[in-house]
Amino acid sequence: MSTRAFLPTPVPRETLAHLLAIASRAPSGTNTQPWKVYVLQGASRDSLVDKVCAAHDAIRANPELAAQYREEYAYYPEKWVSPYIDRRRENGWGLYGLLGIGKGDKDKMHAQHHRNYQFFDAPVGLMFTLDRVMGRGSLVDYGMFLQNIMVAARGHGLHTCPQAAWNGFANIILPHVGAGEHEMLVCGMALGYADESALVNSYHTPRVSPEAFATWLD
Repeated sequence: MSTRAFLPTPVPRETLAHLLAIASRAPSGTNTQPWKVYVLQGASRDSLVDKVCAAHDAIRANPELAAQYREEYAYYPEKWVSPYIDRRRENGWGLYGLLGIGKGDKDKMHAQHHRNYQFFDAPVGLMFTLDRVMGRGSLVDYGMFLQNIMVAARGHGLHTCPQAAWNGFANIILPHVGAGEHEMLVCGMALGYADESALVNSYHTPRVSPEAFATWLD
């Protein structure tokens, strides 16, 4: 699940290193292992949060600034169609309804979206990059790598939230972490111990049954 409220409890560096070692066993086309990870804790994490939160607030005050912040690859479709737009709306309003955020309540919407850029208070932020020379198949490889981190984290009592929300702020994030000019941001991830008392963490996204997406051929 995507956890959206964390405790400030630190995560030992050796635990993080172990999770990344496990994740590195993910399969990749011809064993290219295209992932590169930046682990942010302490001052580096807090400084990035401050920078991106400030940019997010500035865009709200002046929407024209949004043109300065563009994701490098299209995570979502340019045009939404059913059933995907229906699932997106169901998920969004399910979460916002739980949190008491009504349609058109822009202040609360902005505040909840802002939580992304605070890593939902998780003590560890991860940023994942990919060499631009690599093909689209490397994003498939990356998905398996990310899932390995998330599953391994649960085995250690930790929770995660993969976050594409950071992608638009790559021109802030990449210099901050010291990424090379050849790298592009794939996504971010919050990692830590879930705040089990937080209402937001009681939300579980709906799923369609296998009958809706599987075709059996005999």
